[in-house]
Amino acid sequence: MNRKVAVNLAERSYTVTIGAGVLDQLGPTAAEMGDVQSAAVVSDSNVAPLYGAQAVESLRGAGVGAELITFPAGEEHKSLATCGHLYDALFAISPPIDRRTVVVALGGGVVGDVAGFVAATALRGLRYIQCPTTLLADVDSSVGGKTGVDHATGKNLIGAFHQPGAVLIDVALLASLPDAELANGLAECVKHGVIRDPALLEFIEDRAEEILQRRPDVMAELVERNVAIKAAVVSADEREAGQREHLNFGHTIGHAVEVLVGYGKVLHGEAVSLGMVAACAMAVARGLIEADPARRVEALLKRMGLPVRREGLSADAIWDIMLHDKKARGGQVRMVLPVMLGQVATFEDITPDTVGTALKALRP
Repeated sequence: MNRKVAVNLAERSYTVTIGAGVLDQLGPTAAEMGDVQSAAVVSDSNVAPLYGAQAVESLRGAGVGAELITFPAGEEHKSLATCGHLYDALFAISPPIDRRTVVVALGGGVVGDVAGFVAATALRGLRYIQCPTTLLADVDSSVGGKTGVDHATGKNLIGAFHQPGAVLIDVALLASLPDAELANGLAECVKHGVIRDPALLEFIEDRAEEILQRRPDVMAELVERNVAIKAAVVSADEREAGQREHLNFGHTIGHAVEVLVGYGKVLHGEAVSLGMVAACAMAVARGLIEADPARRVEALLKRMGLPVRREGLSADAIWDIMLHDKKARGGQVRMVLPVMLGQVATFEDITPDTVGTALKALRP
């Protein structure tokens, strides 16, 4: 039986459907949105050969004309240049797209962010459906309406808030996910536990082996619990004016690591794992939490196959990148730190010295 989580945003509300085989519901879901004439399925070179035909077939079976558009896989292609390629492909479709066209994002977080941004800007806004195919996209980027692309100076600096009309999470697709990509998503699961729900951390600890084996019922529960946390935060703070900032735990240093190391050379979840270890070290140094909770988080990240140490991270370079992060204000770096497991707060008194001290925790 499928699980459903509501994202409550007044007229922009939508439902997240979770279960094995839900990708086959894409066509009926699109048709139920009303006044849908056609669909453009946007995917990447990794996912399109696996699930592109299935998505198109489901849409056409529901009477929705569908075309598949692809772009090269990888974070390095999360760019305005890729958006330009997708606009060209969209406007070349015959018959021409119009406001009755729905964009479908079929893939991981990069696909979801890029396709969502294209949907937000083509014809000044098209409806779209998220069909995430990775655990990271399942539990994080597919829910909440953040769309966008990277810039040379930082991640996600160009984008728009544009909520999907529906999210379909097919946990059966996780069976084809490489181990590193599974771990990539598990970083966000641990993050959600730290910021909102210690019981989620216990669930991951207790069911670790079944999660790593991708047991469908366990994965469905894991995804549902994470989506419920994300949905609650987004429903309360859609535009990141307050508590939605808490979702950035581990991301300020994590994003800086991605920029420093190079897009595509470190996975997002791997960078966030390092960012969480550093943030926990900073919290311990400030007396916000004891050392034991920090060690517990680090041990769970390591058990999930995520890195907790890395060589060659220059504190000066990390700080410079953090100054350009979209979460900085007036040249002041802001970071989310734990005050206990299940509760975090935003701190604005971050200095180069405190970041340098935290990064020492990442040295092998």
